[in-house]
Amino acid sequence: MPSVPIAPRPLSDSERAVLEHILSCEFDGASELRSQLDHTEVVAMWAPESVSVDLQVREPLRRAAMASRLVPVDARVVDQVGEYIGELLVWTDEGATLAGLEYAWVTDQMPTCLPPVERVKLTVG
Repeated sequence: MPSVPIAPRPLSDSERAVLEHILSCEFDGASELRSQLDHTEVVAMWAPESVSVDLQVREPLRRAAMASRLVPVDARVVDQVGEYIGELLVWTDEGATLAGLEYAWVTDQMPTCLPPVERVKLTVG
């Protein structure tokens, strides 16, 4: 499904919070990706009403040198009682710059907002 382009906008508070949380883990390229947050804009939604978004990083920036397009952090989302309900994935452009934030869910209903960071359990993988 193609993305829905939007006028570039700054990261919302919840987008920034989950990105900061995920990028707080140490892995090759984490420092460079963290440094890009102040220069990151949302440029598209993955679908109408979706909380998954495409990102673009404005210059100047420090490029990461990751081997994968996917940030190597398992960011499992749990509900109020600790049950797994989905995961957050952070995508990069060729391992160099932030390119997307995806909320993959396993519930019947599409999430209408990003989870609070307290419900995102991290493991570097």
